[in-house]
Amino acid sequence: MAALLERDIRAPFHAGGDERLARAELRRQIGRLERELAGLFAESFQRVEVDTAVPAGGAEPRIAGLGELERVRDALAARISEARAALAQRAELETSNREALERMLADPAAHKWERISRADLGEPGCGHWHSRPRLGLLGMLMGWWRVKVSSGCPL
Repeated sequence: MAALLERDIRAPFHAGGDERLARAELRRQIGRLERELAGLFAESFQRVEVDTAVPAGGAEPRIAGLGELERVRDALAARISEARAALAQRAELETSNREALERMLADPAAHKWERISRADLGEPGCGHWHSRPRLGLLGMLMGWWRVKVSSGCPL
C-alpha cells in the first residue's frame, strides 16, 4: 500500500535554455493563432465554412519538438489566411447583393422576378425580397411591378 502512495520519480527533461525559450515562444504564437482562428470561426458562423482542424503530429502523448511546433504554427497561419480570404470573398458578395437589392427596390420593373434572400445579404433568419407584378397577370401586362418582402420562415 505504501508503494501506491509514493510519487513516481520522473526523469528530468533536459533541454537547453535556448530551446526552452523557443518552445515557449512557439507555444505563445500557437495560442495567439488559435484564438484568432476561433474568432474568425465565430465571425463566419453560418456564412462561410471555415476549417479549423490542424492535424496532430502523433497519437501518443509526448513533448512536441521545435519542428513539430513550427509545423503546427504554420498550419494555423495557413488556415487563418484561408479563413480571411473566404470571409473577404463572402463580404464582397454580400455587398454586391445589398447593392442589387437597392437597385431592385428603386426600380422593380427592371428586375422582374428577381429574388434576394436574407442569407444572400448575410442576415440571420428566413425571408427574401422578390420582384413581382401587382394583381398577377393583369399587373404583369400593365407593367405594375413591386418588391414583395416575405414574412419569414414557412411553418
